[in-house]
Amino acid sequence: MKTKPTVPVSRPSLWHIPLVFLVAMSLVPILFALLYSFKSLQSIFGGAGLFTSGFTLDNYRDIAQQLPIVQITLNTLAVAVLVTACKLLTSILAAYAFVFTSFRGKTVLYFLLISTIFIPFTVTMIPNYITVSKLNLFDSVLGIVLPQLADATGIFLLRQTMRSIPKSLIEIAELDGISRMRTLRDIILPICRPSIVATGIIFFINSWNEYVWPTLILRSKENYTLSLAMQLFSSSEAGTEFTTIMAMAVISMLIPVVLYLIFQRYIMSTFASSGIKG
Repeated sequence: MKTKPTVPVSRPSLWHIPLVFLVAMSLVPILFALLYSFKSLQSIFGGAGLFTSGFTLDNYRDIAQQLPIVQITLNTLAVAVLVTACKLLTSILAAYAFVFTSFRGKTVLYFLLISTIFIPFTVTMIPNYITVSKLNLFDSVLGIVLPQLADATGIFLLRQTMRSIPKSLIEIAELDGISRMRTLRDIILPICRPSIVATGIIFFINSWNEYVWPTLILRSKENYTLSLAMQLFSSSEAGTEFTTIMAMAVISMLIPVVLYLIFQRYIMSTFASSGIKG
């Protein structure tokens, strides 16, 4: 009687142990901010532990009393949504042009665009500041959004995704007399939807967390974003309201964390597929 060959049972690699440890360490700052946001300075200086009694909502009440936190959150959301929408639109159109159209100098232009990824923000900061100043867009959402209408990283990621689409689909659409915009809408976008969602989430999170550029443009508290509002609770005279800053940090990271948890599989698949074709 023949016996079926036994299938070897895979065992977790020993490398999983340090990886799990590193992941746990990356979660420590988040847990730290969350727990201390419900603590008072008196309980911390009094030696109360992280998980002991003394939890309070006073830090969140102080934020609501001192700042128009709802308006600031809406400002941050407006900036993030506008920047994400503009970058996605330009990235989709540029990626489509680089993959499915032919024109002189296409390869050179593409690599010139990609090279802008390596240009530091400090190089473009002053020209952008002068442009916004001449357009009289200080202390406004448009002043933040204007220099961020395109992103070379988005063009790269979506181009890599579109390169995996058979060109025969586009040729058939052209033979049927379908316009390029309709081809983009009905054929390209449905296929690239996971990559578009993932790229949009990356744009949204980066814009949500942006600090330096809004600091240069915004003046009044009513127009602040969450990253700017956080600094109001810190001073150079050692008057830092530590626990209140932790509460602001929790408010700031809540929406990006939720979005990432919802769409993480799209983000991972986009980065995994971006290296399939060069």
